[in-house]
Amino acid sequence: MLTASFRDSFGDKRLDERGNKFVRDLLVRGSHSIRQISQSSSVQKGHYRFLENERTPESVITSSISKRCALAVKGKVVLSIQDTSEINLYNHKNRINKDDSIGTTNAPKNGLGFMIHPSLVVDAANCFPYGYCAVHIWNRSLEREDKATKDRHRYKKLTIENKESNKWQASSKATKVNLKEAAMVIIVQDREGDIYEQFATIPDAQTNLLIRAKSDRALPEGGKLFSKLSKCKVAGTYEIKIDGDNRKGQKKRTAKLEVRFTEVTLKNSSRTAKTAAATVKLWAVEAREVGGTSKQKVCWRLLTTIPVTTLSEALMIIEWYSWRWIIEEVFRILKKEGFNIEASELESGRSIKKLCLLMLDAIIKIFQMRIAWDEPEDAGLPAEICFTKAEMKCADMQCKKMEGKTEKLKNPYKKSTLQYATWVIARLGGWKGYASERKPGITTLWIGLEKFYDTYNGWMMAKDVSTR
Repeated sequence: MLTASFRDSFGDKRLDERGNKFVRDLLVRGSHSIRQISQSSSVQKGHYRFLENERTPESVITSSISKRCALAVKGKVVLSIQDTSEINLYNHKNRINKDDSIGTTNAPKNGLGFMIHPSLVVDAANCFPYGYCAVHIWNRSLEREDKATKDRHRYKKLTIENKESNKWQASSKATKVNLKEAAMVIIVQDREGDIYEQFATIPDAQTNLLIRAKSDRALPEGGKLFSKLSKCKVAGTYEIKIDGDNRKGQKKRTAKLEVRFTEVTLKNSSRTAKTAAATVKLWAVEAREVGGTSKQKVCWRLLTTIPVTTLSEALMIIEWYSWRWIIEEVFRILKKEGFNIEASELESGRSIKKLCLLMLDAIIKIFQMRIAWDEPEDAGLPAEICFTKAEMKCADMQCKKMEGKTEKLKNPYKKSTLQYATWVIARLGGWKGYASERKPGITTLWIGLEKFYDTYNGWMMAKDVSTR
């Protein structure tokens, strides 16, 4: 079912049901507005009360989300992709209550809101998303710190536990605890996660790290990390597709990358914790763009605890890192195209934080359908990942109306699979049905979901009336 599946979460069955309906309404309607996603004034009041209720705290919502994710990945090899985004509510500064749930953001002058740091879990074989094993949400003080003052210098001397950047290590620790029944977990982070203490404390037999290098560290044998990598023999090449960015004047292109790798030893510095190991052994992989006309070429220097001794292993590391696109897409839907959380009409920071968490949960479902579309016909992802048996009966009914007379316009998937349901949703959203066409995007699936559930709700009402 397209719902969060809260169950025994809030100590009240009615609150569980309300939370489930809330997430489903968010997904189906695709809006930040409580008024727009609510089918009636009573539903609207119920949603507001859920957000304002002290018995539905953020901690319980995040705990429920992480528990469901843990169950889904039991025995699997997965990636835990982490990143941070800020929710800036400055445009509503006159309406937002200035309490301890709201603070400054990174915006130079007009920052007001909070930060969110999810750990998105995907299958290591196909990038299929299972959910979030941890979500760290917090806010700074309302008093803006002047980074140019001595306070900034004092901040650098703090231990990692007392810095905001500890979110990376804290989330990695939570990942280890929450995904302890997974076969293997690879934690993927961008450059901000390049923290020595992580390499020294997080890895174990079940948990590995894959982090983009930020610092050109000095090596124990002399020289620097980046220089050592650049001097390595080119092991092979790799091609990736780069999305365009109009803001930066970048066109969409295919980039050719030269691949290098080597084993490295990093040493503890004067600024890292004295309790951390003096050295750590890692493998470094470099993917550097060559040729082409782009002025901003790709250059990824990746540090991992996974042994890299062959080109195929290096390419696997590069591919896993490239899957960071999915969490960036989650943030895009959360903040811009889709929910637009920063335009929320709510007045309480606590309520907006809860709404943000419910939106994150809803986004997973639509990504599951999108990723399922790319899977082979015989992949057999079960429809029950997203839909109930009743919903699948309705999908089958609608499928018969959406199919054409020719084989090319028939649903090619088995009825019990997620691909089958996604095909129906895509057709309802305006996709023409031809395999040669561009695959349906998020917007198409969103439109299809709304149409599907309009029909489903009417169908269920008709069934209810007929049984009276």
